[in-house]
Formats: sequence, C-alpha cells, structure tokens
Amino acid sequence: MRHSLADLIPHLAGRRILVVGDVSLDEYLFGRATRLSREAPVPVLELIRREIILGGAANPARNIVALGSMASQVGIVGADSEGRQLRDLLHHAGIDAQGLVVSPTRPTTRKTRILAEESPRLPQQVARLDRLERTPLSPIEEDLIIAALRTQIPTVAAVICSDYQLGLMTPAVISATRDLCHTHGVLFTVDAQGNSYAYGGADLFRCNNQEAAAALGIRLEREEDFVHGLAMLRDALRARLVIVTRGPQGLSIIGQGLDYRHLPAVEVSEVYDTIGAGDTFIAVTTLGLAAGVNPVDAAQIANTAAALVVRRLGNAVVSPEELAAALTHHH
Repeated sequence: MRHSLADLIPHLAGRRILVVGDVSLDEYLFGRATRLSREAPVPVLELIRREIILGGAANPARNIVALGSMASQVGIVGADSEGRQLRDLLHHAGIDAQGLVVSPTRPTTRKTRILAEESPRLPQQVARLDRLERTPLSPIEEDLIIAALRTQIPTVAAVICSDYQLGLMTPAVISATRDLCHTHGVLFTVDAQGNSYAYGGADLFRCNNQEAAAALGIRLEREEDFVHGLAMLRDALRARLVIVTRGPQGLSIIGQGLDYRHLPAVEVSEVYDTIGAGDTFIAVTTLGLAAGVNPVDAAQIANTAAALVVRRLGNAVVSPEELAAALTHHH
C-alpha cells in the first residue's frame, strides 16, 4: 500500500544538513502612516516596532531545524554588531555557527524593510534599504571558508548551496563544495539565483522560471518551452535532478530516470509575502532526498511547505504538524 505524503514527514527529522551561502540579517521596521511629508510625496511613518530575523542562506537552515533536523552554517559576516547579532540569532535558532567566518573588511549583510501598518489591513512594504558587499571573497577569506567546508562536509548527509550573489560562492568555493560532496558521498543541492552554469554536477539544481529563462537565453511561456528548457538545463548542468519553481503555475521537474513532470501549485487562500519561499522549498526537498524520499514526492512536500510560508510576513518556517495537516488536506 502506498503511504500518504503526510506519512513521510517524520523521515525529514534527524538529518544533519550543511548550508553554505550568503547569510543576512532581515530587519523589519513597522510604522503607522500619520501624514504626507512636506519634503517629498511620501508618507511619514511613526515607528511602532522593530523585528530582526535571520535571512539569506540562514533561512534554509531555520527551515531544516523547524522540521526536526540539524543545520550547520558556513558563511561570512563582518566584524560588526550585526555580525554578532547574526551569530546570536543562529545560536538561539539551534543552528551550528562554527563555520561562520568573520571578515575585517566586509559588512554583515542587512536588508531593512520599512512597512506601513494600518489595521485591519496587512502591513504594506513602503521601501527597502540593503547594506551589502557584492565583491568576491578575498583569497584569505576564501581559504577560511574552504577550510570550514573540509571540516563540516564529511559529517553531514547533504549540503545546500544558497547563492544570493553576494560574493561568497566563488568558483573556488563552489568547486571545493562539489568535490568534497562527491568524495564523501554527500548530497549536493543548489538554490541558485543566477550564475547557474557554475553549479555543474549537482544532485539537485533549483531555480525559478525567470532564472531558468535567463540561464537558457530563451522564453519560458508555454508548457512545451518548459519541457524543452528543463531538458537543456539538465544536460548543460549534468544534474541528477532539476526543478524549476513557477510561482502560481507550480513547478516543473526532470531528472535521471525521471521524465518531465509538471506539478500544479498548492492552492493558497492569500499570497501575502513570497520572501523565503524558495529557501523553504530547497530545505524541504533536500531533507526529503536525504531521507530517501522519491524526487516527485519530495518536490510535492516542498511545494506544500512553500505554499504555507507565502501566507506569512517575511522569512517563515513550517512545523512538521502543520505540514502534515496541509498535505492531508491538499492530497
């Protein structure tokens, strides 16, 4: 008898996963609009509250821990108060931060979102201000990251590369990650937001439809475009599995021994915030594959998890109980 998808959720727990990529602090400033400014046609917000949560490559790690597995983080922060705060947040989230490298020259990435709050409506984002550095790592920083990877990768079931295009995932770091994974029989999964062709040989390569179109240099509009495009991407990347997420159109999947499939999106009553949905997707799919779940089932579970987080503000995680309930309801 075939198990239901909900029956597979307990298998996602107890895994050890390493996430390497660009970590950030996500800051939310909530204010109440009181009037229009005399200085410019913009609202004046009076600050109500401030929230700071883990973002970037730390978000897949949060999702891994929320589902009962163990996450380690390899990334870079600045020698600043934000770097200390990010390390503290990782510690409080139960994420192993031994692989964090402190740079004396780079700032810790911080993304500040300013939101207008007016009951009973949901907060609306008014502006976003990013503090970041896009230059590649220095040779010394690169060596420190690779040393952390050498220490950590032999102890884990899978490595997620979470590339936010902020300089950490240099060719040398990517190559070291891939080689160490292959040497130690560790699953090598990728969430690329560009620079797709640097990630050849991945066990799982995930991107969204815009990123896939940009990588292929073709338009992805009709279903036959996706059938053709995913086959091209899989061949070019020598990937065991390719998944292209398509927002409200669900996802497309192809792999070794797996013909092209389109999985429809899970119906969501209201999409509030798509931030972090890709992070949730790669975390859950990787956990599924590490647990031996077949790729289509792993993708469907991740599809459902992503549908849950888009109903919340900012980077969000799902619990095993709510994911199992949603799978039971939808499937």
